[in-house]
Amino acid sequence: MKIERFEDLECWKKARDLANMIYELTGQKGFSRDLQLRSQMRDAGGSVMHNIAEGFDSGSDAEFVRFLRISRRSGSEVQSQLYLALDREYITAIQLRKAYDKATEVKRLINGLITYLRKNNR
Repeated sequence: MKIERFEDLECWKKARDLANMIYELTGQKGFSRDLQLRSQMRDAGGSVMHNIAEGFDSGSDAEFVRFLRISRRSGSEVQSQLYLALDREYITAIQLRKAYDKATEVKRLINGLITYLRKNNR
């Protein structure tokens, strides 16, 4: 399959799933009192998918890799924020694990794309 649009990228599709998962979690009752954490988690979750899309249209593989690295870091930020949400009892350990695992999957796919882009640039 030829990749013609960012929507064709598996890492973007999974990042979209992650962002929606974060929106669902932060829409729960406990987050209504913690608008700052809710906003931060939603921003970071969206940043994962948005940086993949932005990087795709950046014009060069090197620039795309730069955006992918930002996206990957946003995935780590989401993972860290999940622990705070757990500590504040906004989410359960099961919810944390499901979202954490999705973020790990996205980061793994991003790493694979970075590796592919670097190999093609040699």
